[in-house]
Amino acid sequence: MTAGGRFVAGGDGSTPTTWEAALDDLEGRVVEAEATLARGRAEEIAAWGNRSADWVPPSGLGPLPDDLRERAARLLQHQLAVAERIVERITQSQRQRDVAARMSYGPSRPVATFFDQAI
Repeated sequence: MTAGGRFVAGGDGSTPTTWEAALDDLEGRVVEAEATLARGRAEEIAAWGNRSADWVPPSGLGPLPDDLRERAARLLQHQLAVAERIVERITQSQRQRDVAARMSYGPSRPVATFFDQAI
């Protein structure tokens, strides 16, 4: 799946043999990231943000064909938008944790006690 810290296309063990298959693989990863965002589980979103490997196309496909350049450009824009949303969610989650850590859940000062008794 990885080679030198990089996600290789077809990370499931199969290597795409065409640019169409390589773009399908990358698009699948972007859709998977969007699904993770939709579930809203902070730990899963953070895991996407902590990935240190980059996706690289498989070797041996040659240059990207002209008829796929538009699709690749749209996919890149989609990928960048999803990555931005992941960063925003991670930042938002960190801020919420920081606020929660500063909050005190116990009484911050003594609570008055009253007795119903005649003097």
